Amino acid sequence: MKRKAATAHKAGEEGTTAMKSAIVGCGSIAKVHAGCISRLEPAELSAVADCVPEQADKMASEYGVKPYYDLETMLDQEEIDVLHICTPHYLHVPMAAAALKRGIHVFMEKPPVIDNGQWEQLKQSVEEAAGGARLGICFQNRFNNSVCYVKEQLEKGTYGRILCARGLVNWHRDEAYYRNSSWRGRWETEGGGALINQSVHTLDLLQYFIGEKPLSMDAVMDNQHLKGIIEVEDTMAATIVYPDAAASFYVTTGYGADLPPLVELECEKARVRIEEETVTVRMRDGGRLEQDFNDDGRLGKSYWGAGHMKCIRTFYECMESGKPFPMELNAMEHTVWLMLKAYETAKSKYNGEGRD
Repeated sequence: MKRKAATAHKAGEEGTTAMKSAIVGCGSIAKVHAGCISRLEPAELSAVADCVPEQADKMASEYGVKPYYDLETMLDQEEIDVLHICTPHYLHVPMAAAALKRGIHVFMEKPPVIDNGQWEQLKQSVEEAAGGARLGICFQNRFNNSVCYVKEQLEKGTYGRILCARGLVNWHRDEAYYRNSSWRGRWETEGGGALINQSVHTLDLLQYFIGEKPLSMDAVMDNQHLKGIIEVEDTMAATIVYPDAAASFYVTTGYGADLPPLVELECEKARVRIEEETVTVRMRDGGRLEQDFNDDGRLGKSYWGAGHMKCIRTFYECMESGKPFPMELNAMEHTVWLMLKAYETAKSKYNGEGRD
């Protein structure tokens, strides 16, 4: 069933209806999306789909909506304004293309693509979308209160120009995490490992804060604790060069716990450290500030960040008003380039078995 992309209409106003939402992929992150939709006045979750019937049935029962067992049937039978894509990585682009072709807005979980071919396909699908349908990417950590505060101070010039930056992610993913999945740990379906799945949000924050077009990205990756279990990397280190700054990036899933990602900015006037919702600033003149930006409304695991609700609310508001969403495809080009370039430069040095 074709449906023209929704324009402004708010639930509760006379003669108007809520935007109809659906979710494809009923894993753990889908529950976060469903929780956010349930809190939005102009949105109403009407259907969910998953190729595993038990998954679809369970989530449908929890939210009182209709289950489907494939996307096409759901798109044919439901009138949908917004489709949330929460499926395995390799399915993001074909599913987004199918919805955009029908004039349905798409809100997609990370990563937007797993290779350059998908990137070109997704750009074409956005350009050819029917009925004004639009695509938004879920890089929710940009909406964390701590990130918003630092970004505002950077724009005011409080810290001066960024000279260099670093991003650090120490998480834990063991054999069971991969053994219990049919798609994780494989190049063809996940597109990578520690970078594309666990730490692309942190890479995006480095890009978001620095803001310039990167000149180069060079990365190395390794399989240090999951040898023989996964094809993809469990560890990556990278160096990014910008016209006026440089950044270092490191991620491992071999740590014994899931720590909050850390981003640190070395600026002209200050050193700024962001760890979860805590911001620590050491000014060059000796001043020091530490501030916690607690967010009681977070959904999902704490180390995922606290920005899902704000991110999804902003997407719906932009779809209603026609304003640009901050994370539409053209705005994410540099982050996608960094992610794909990291794999391009690292694969030539990687054999998938770890180093001797």
